[in-house]
Amino acid sequence: MTELAGLLSVARKAVAEGADLLSRAVPGEVHTKSDRDFVTELDLEIQRTVQRYLHAATPGVGFLGEESHIDAVTGPETEQVWILDPIDGTSNFIHGLPLCAVSLALVRNGQPKVGVIRAPFLGAEYYAAEGVGAFADGVRLSAGAARQLREAIVSIGDYAVGPDAAVANHNRFALTRKLAESVERIRMFGSAALDLAWVAEGRTDGCVILSNKPWDMAAGVVIARESGAVVLDSDGTEHSVRARHTIAANPVLARELVRLVTGSLD
Repeated sequence: MTELAGLLSVARKAVAEGADLLSRAVPGEVHTKSDRDFVTELDLEIQRTVQRYLHAATPGVGFLGEESHIDAVTGPETEQVWILDPIDGTSNFIHGLPLCAVSLALVRNGQPKVGVIRAPFLGAEYYAAEGVGAFADGVRLSAGAARQLREAIVSIGDYAVGPDAAVANHNRFALTRKLAESVERIRMFGSAALDLAWVAEGRTDGCVILSNKPWDMAAGVVIARESGAVVLDSDGTEHSVRARHTIAANPVLARELVRLVTGSLD
């Protein structure tokens, strides 16, 4: 077994513990983090549980969770680090929508090497390690082969919330309009982890997310790449923790999506 395959096994076990908590619990007390952005007691419990498991299994590896309140830009680039979103799609979960998941990645030098996404209400687990491949429930994944945007279903990330939402959403609205004029259908799932996993699985043909928080993206990025998709920033360069935006699709569609995004940005 390679080193990354071994770490993938660790990650799957850690995520399974978190997903078990997610599947059996209710949100508990809900706290407001910022305008229309929430955290539940369950987010915090899952993060503590997964962090304890990883610390015991890989004591030399750093940890960054969405609820850690640590610098999310410099941290993943300066060390080998686990990055966790305890509940990706918290708003979905609070409202009883099943599109939510525990998402965990191992990042080295700004690039994810291992990723696991588990969506317990969908009965789905997606996982990958660099050079090992991407899988869902034991079946190898392969990104969709659509060659034209007019044949593509493309998901988009959530619209912005918070104090600068009006400015951020100006570009998102412009992008939505351009996509609506170009692709077969647009979808918004409310979970960046599932956006990327479903590109890898071929359920959708691409995704465009005008943000790049590492706990949201890192696991899905390596899963998408190992399925044959490419993941890019909006300037067409390879995606990393320092990318501004997140665009994933097969190599042909990805370049077309980059072109559309570039035309939507101020």
